Amino acid sequence: MAAMSYAQSTLFSKPALLFRSFTFSLTYSSFSTSSALSAHSSRHQKWRQPVVSALDFGGVKIAKDDVVRDDLTNNVPDTIYAKLGLQLHRRDQHPLGILKNAIFDYFDTNYANKFDKFDDLCPLVSVKANFDDVLVPPDHVSRSYNDTYYVDSQTVLRCHTSAHQAELLRKGHTHFLVTGDVYRRDSIDSTHYPVFHQMEGVRVFSPDEWETSGLDGTLYAASDLKKCLEGLACHLFGAVEMRWIDTYFPFTNPSFELEIYFQEKWLEVLGCGVTEQEILKRSGKTDNVAWAFGLGLERLAMVLYDIPDIRLFWSSDERFTSQFVKGQLGVKFKPFSKFPPCYKDMSFWINDSFTENNLCEIVRGVAGDLAEEVQLIDNFTNKKGMTSHCYRIAYRSMERSLTDEEINELQWNVRDQVEKKLNVILR
Repeated sequence: MAAMSYAQSTLFSKPALLFRSFTFSLTYSSFSTSSALSAHSSRHQKWRQPVVSALDFGGVKIAKDDVVRDDLTNNVPDTIYAKLGLQLHRRDQHPLGILKNAIFDYFDTNYANKFDKFDDLCPLVSVKANFDDVLVPPDHVSRSYNDTYYVDSQTVLRCHTSAHQAELLRKGHTHFLVTGDVYRRDSIDSTHYPVFHQMEGVRVFSPDEWETSGLDGTLYAASDLKKCLEGLACHLFGAVEMRWIDTYFPFTNPSFELEIYFQEKWLEVLGCGVTEQEILKRSGKTDNVAWAFGLGLERLAMVLYDIPDIRLFWSSDERFTSQFVKGQLGVKFKPFSKFPPCYKDMSFWINDSFTENNLCEIVRGVAGDLAEEVQLIDNFTNKKGMTSHCYRIAYRSMERSLTDEEINELQWNVRDQVEKKLNVILR
C-alpha cells in the first residue's frame, strides 16, 4: 500500500479531501491546460522503459534525457534529477539506511527470512503502475501535474513504493518489503521535501492458513497485520502504548493507522490494511487475502534521532554524517551551530492557474536547500475580484552564514522566475 508519512503529505488524504477536484497548474511547466489534459488522457501512447546508460537501478539504466525533457508533458526539473541515484536508504551509516536495516532485521528474525527485500527498483514507473494498479480514482488530486512529477503522459517518478506492488504480486512474490526514494511536488518547510523515502510491506495468505483458525480471511489477515506491526513498533521504539485508528484508503479495506504514545504525545507511525480483493484479482490471486502497510522513513527517523529539519538527511557535512554508526538505531542527533535565517517577502496578484506547489518548485530551483520555508502570510481580494498573495521566504544554510549579497541575488532571481513562469503580477 502507499506508504504513509507524517512528515510528508500523504498521497491519500482523509475521505473529505480524497475526491476533491484537481486542476492542472501548467503555466510553470510551460504547457496549456488543454494540451496537458489531452496528453494526460492519451491512453494509446505506450509507456517507455528508459534504456540509455547513466544511472543504474537494479539493472535499469537511466540517462538525464530519460527524465528531464523539453516536452510539453514533462515537469521534472534538473534539481529533482540530481537526487536520482543518491539512494540514501542504501547507505548503512546514514540514519535512513540504519532504520531500514533495523526493520529488515525485525522481519528476518520474526519471519525466518520469508520476506523478499527490494531496495533498488527503478523510480521511473508507468502511470498505470503508480495509480491504476492500486485503485487510485481517475479524478484523484494526486494524479495532477501540480502534485506529481511527469516524465511524459504515461510515465512518472513514483509517488509511493506501492507502484511496484502489482508487478511483484504478478511475479509470484507473497511476502515482500519494498524500500525506495519517492517523489512529490510539495511545500517548503522543515518536514516536507520533494524527495523522501518509503517502505512498503505485503503478505499474502492462502485459504489453508485461515480456514483452520475459525476466522474468515479478512479478519485473519487483519489480526495478523496488527500483531506484526505492534511487534515492529516495539522493536523500534521500545515498550510504548499503542492504539489503532480506523481510517480509509482506496487500496485496503478495512484500513487502519497505528499510533504510539511517544515523548508525551501520540505519534502516527504508519498506515495499513487488508488489501482490496480487486488488486489481488488483477494479479491472478483470486483465492487469496493479503495485508499491506506503508511507512515514511524520514518521519520515523526524525523522531528516533531528534533530527529537526528534513534537509539534514541530504547533508554531506561531517558534523552531521559522523554522528551515525551502522547498526546503532536512535542515537540522538547533536545540533551543530545553527546559522541565522534571512526573511524576504514577496507579493503578487495571482491568476486562476496559480498553485503554491508551482511557487515552491521555482524557489527550490533557484535556492536549492538554502530555502528553509515558504509561508503564505497574507492574502486579500480587491473590489475588482483580483486576489493578492504575500509569501515570506526563509533562507538559511545549515553549514554557514549567508551574506546579504547572496540573499538579495537569490530573491531577485526568484522574483524574476515567478513573474515569467507563473504569469503573476508582482506588487
